[in-house]
Amino acid sequence: MSTSLSSASASQPSAAPEAADRALGKGPWDVVVIGSGIGGLVTASQLAAKGAKVLVLERYLIPGGSGGSFRREGYTFDVGASMIFGFGQKGHTNLLTRALADVGEACETIADPAQLEYHLPDGLDVAVDRDYDSFVARLSARFPHEAKGIRAFYDTCWSVFSCLDAMPLLSLEDPAYLAKVFFRAPLACLGLARWLPVNVGDVARKHIQDPALLKFIDMECFCWSVMPADLTPMINAGMVFSDRHAGGINYPKGGVGVIAQKLVAGLQRHGGAIRYQARVTKVLLENGQAVGVRLSGGEEIRARRVVSNATRWDTFGGLIEEQHTPAAERTWRRRYKPSPSFLSLHLGVEASLIPAGTHCHHLLLEDWQAMEDEQGVVFVSMPSLLDPSLAPPNRHIVHAFTPSSMEAWSGLGPTDYAAKKQADADRLISRLEAILPGLGAAIRHREVGTPRSHRRFLGRSGGSYGPVPALRLPGLLPMPFNRTAIPGLYCVGDSCFPGQGLNAVAFSGFACAHRLGADLGLNPWALPD
Repeated sequence: MSTSLSSASASQPSAAPEAADRALGKGPWDVVVIGSGIGGLVTASQLAAKGAKVLVLERYLIPGGSGGSFRREGYTFDVGASMIFGFGQKGHTNLLTRALADVGEACETIADPAQLEYHLPDGLDVAVDRDYDSFVARLSARFPHEAKGIRAFYDTCWSVFSCLDAMPLLSLEDPAYLAKVFFRAPLACLGLARWLPVNVGDVARKHIQDPALLKFIDMECFCWSVMPADLTPMINAGMVFSDRHAGGINYPKGGVGVIAQKLVAGLQRHGGAIRYQARVTKVLLENGQAVGVRLSGGEEIRARRVVSNATRWDTFGGLIEEQHTPAAERTWRRRYKPSPSFLSLHLGVEASLIPAGTHCHHLLLEDWQAMEDEQGVVFVSMPSLLDPSLAPPNRHIVHAFTPSSMEAWSGLGPTDYAAKKQADADRLISRLEAILPGLGAAIRHREVGTPRSHRRFLGRSGGSYGPVPALRLPGLLPMPFNRTAIPGLYCVGDSCFPGQGLNAVAFSGFACAHRLGADLGLNPWALPD
């Protein structure tokens, strides 16, 4: 089977000598983290920096999960999206910068002059400039009758972002933290509380009436939340719609996988360890409390606390047997459902295909009615435009992906599966010709990943991107935090507050490490600067 995720190769951080015994799983461990996605690695590295003995167990060959990278024939491909938030230098929302700095690491980044360029129905082509006023002016020129509403809506997003950026983002489950942060920034705390139960659609309609512009706001949300505005929390939108102009989109030189590699290096520098090809099959419970994990080979590893960076569907009913699944998790399943997975193309193309000045990130939709359909929206990243080292000389990377459900790929035998991969990939390439004329003839390397690929190599239920509301919910209020109803068991990642995206799961990692640090008596008294 040809897939963009199989047989990945990348440099793996080697264990530090003082961690060699623990790298073999000998402990004793304070915390075992299941999975090395960015949320799990931020949790693990933060805890190691606090002095905890931490072991990360990764089922695959490389760290990062959907935030990893793999190499093929001179290309370095990002597994997931290349549009990265959280690498700014000021304020508190630059969570990737902070997470790396806390363990003595840093990523060299390349500034992207735009978040992305939209190619939408009725000729609505809009590039989101790094400069805020330039973007607002560009959008207002397309909708001059809505200029006042456009400014009011995006300024409201800035007010949400300002609340977030005024405080260190740690665990909302820790009363001591809440008291300290309220004392430091009371107005920001009150402002943030105001927006927690609010969704974007309600705010947009308060300021904007034009149906086409409201559809654009839907797409602004969908491009990172895979949900329309009515289902997207205002807190998340405030972060994304403003940080793209504040800290900006900054690509890590060498590929997105460098972030995970550097977090692993920081983890090991502080005495933590990671094991690859270590698939956890069960969380061990004694007297209703999590006390460790069991690996696929039968090995058991004990720890004072267990953190699952798997999805909640894989954690409860999977690592935790269904009869032990708390009622709160069943309630969560009624409120949230898995988002679709993706059909992914990783292409190496002739560099001459892409004109100078082309933006790195694009979004294509030909019909508004198809926004939430199977393979409706197409996302495109060309990160070698920012970092030429990702591709061989005279080549560029085109990574295209479109939402696709597991149901569309289920029940297919090998022959039918291969035929569908070929046909769907060809159809996607044909659609991409609208923004990259001549693409088909310029391809020199091609790999196809399906929801089955994502499920197999990322270990995610249905290959899902993460949870989306199954019904309209009040903003972020129903999203669970890190502690679970099972003592000793915590969750981290996109199934936890505040949701999907690298910066969001980094927030989850900071929060989880802080809550665990409080429970283990490791947290410093003072808040971070």
